[in-house]
Amino acid sequence: MSIRTALENRLARLENNEKGFTLIELLVVVIIIGILAAIAVPVFLGQQGQAQDSAAISDLATAKVAVVSSLVADPDGPAVGAPDATLTGLGFPAGVTIAVGGRDFCLERVSARGAAVVFSVDAGAEGPREITCAARP
Repeated sequence: MSIRTALENRLARLENNEKGFTLIELLVVVIIIGILAAIAVPVFLGQQGQAQDSAAISDLATAKVAVVSSLVADPDGPAVGAPDATLTGLGFPAGVTIAVGGRDFCLERVSARGAAVVFSVDAGAEGPREITCAARP
């Protein structure tokens, strides 16, 4: 047997033995996937919370327009007739409430994230903000 034939046989055996990944290579891949998941999941949950807050703010802006339009059309109308009246009859989600004091009103909407985040808008405000409506006389 010549040296050339021996080398060819040795190379052929080496090529046939390397048919997969080593345990270390597989562990490295699993660790990298775990790190990426640990980064992606909190980012996704944060985006979901922001979307829920945006929905609450949108509900308030629309409810304010509805209440102001109702007051303009019928100043003595029932839209703001009683303290803490709900707007569910006008098609708003449960949780949008009105606190009335004279001609002033304050709308509140709790975000879907829970009672920790409450957005409010009152008659004189530019837009919804993260406050709680003050008690009205």
